[in-house]
Amino acid sequence: MTAFAQSIVGVIVIGRNEGERLRRCLASTLPDATALVYVDSGSTDGSPDLARAMGADVVALDMKQPFTAARARNAGCIRLRALLPNVEHVQFVDGDCEVDKAWIARASAFLQANPEVAAVCGRRRELFPEHSVYNRLCDIEWNTPVGETKACGGDVLMRADALQQVGGYRDELIAGEEPELCVRLRARGWRIWRLDAEMTRHDAAMTRFVQWWRRSKRAGFAFGEGARLHGAPPERHWMREARSAWVWGALMPVATIAAAIAWGPPALLGFLVYPLQVARLGLGLSGLGPARWPRALFLVLGKFPEAQGLFQSWWMHLRQRRAVLIEYK
Repeated sequence: MTAFAQSIVGVIVIGRNEGERLRRCLASTLPDATALVYVDSGSTDGSPDLARAMGADVVALDMKQPFTAARARNAGCIRLRALLPNVEHVQFVDGDCEVDKAWIARASAFLQANPEVAAVCGRRRELFPEHSVYNRLCDIEWNTPVGETKACGGDVLMRADALQQVGGYRDELIAGEEPELCVRLRARGWRIWRLDAEMTRHDAAMTRFVQWWRRSKRAGFAFGEGARLHGAPPERHWMREARSAWVWGALMPVATIAAAIAWGPPALLGFLVYPLQVARLGLGLSGLGPARWPRALFLVLGKFPEAQGLFQSWWMHLRQRRAVLIEYK
């Protein structure tokens, strides 16, 4: 095996009112960070002071401009390059996550060994999947296929030069900024990779249905924005997901209710297509054990908030208005 010199790694943590989660997050990155930047989006719990006390360089975003994770990560990149002009790799991590002690070294070595790869991610796990069905669903969602992939999430190790080459994240995106960035990276010939390795532990802290609804609505908004930006061939970014949300979450229920108004209550039997879809998906899911049925149920139920998010994306674009964050906690 070829040995590589240790690369120069900068860490960018973003957060808002994460409290003790931020302390654990920062502590988990310190052993591998040549430089550590924390970007705060208007916290009122003393997070900036905590980060400074732990040795991080703190960037406080201007509260007069709308907050987005994309904007926070870009601000972190600007500060990191000022602190560490020769930075090679950048580890992004959300403030509600802890980084596995072996992750940064392993991921950085992978980038060194694979110069065509711009971004590498691993297994993100939920800290408390047993606390709610919503946390458990997040843990299942994080378990993405290993190998080359189209996109990464918010926790990722990136090649600094590749990130700079495409101009970083889109500041204005309130959701889906990571897959959108990956579209532009792949268009430049870069590859994205998912390692079979532990990466981060995440605390979704979702215990209420309304939190899950808002998170799903945000996903629908991301589908709409992604399809608008890159929905044309050959990429067709998130067109399938957007179409599915429109059909199942909007067109089908509206058509069923319209049919009931026109032809009478028996037409409402059309809603039976939803439990049938749950059954079809549940029978097709493997490796989840009993969790496949909640997974199937919420995949179908999620089409309704996703359609709501899609409509919001379309409406905001039509009115040429900038969207505000859709937060679930």
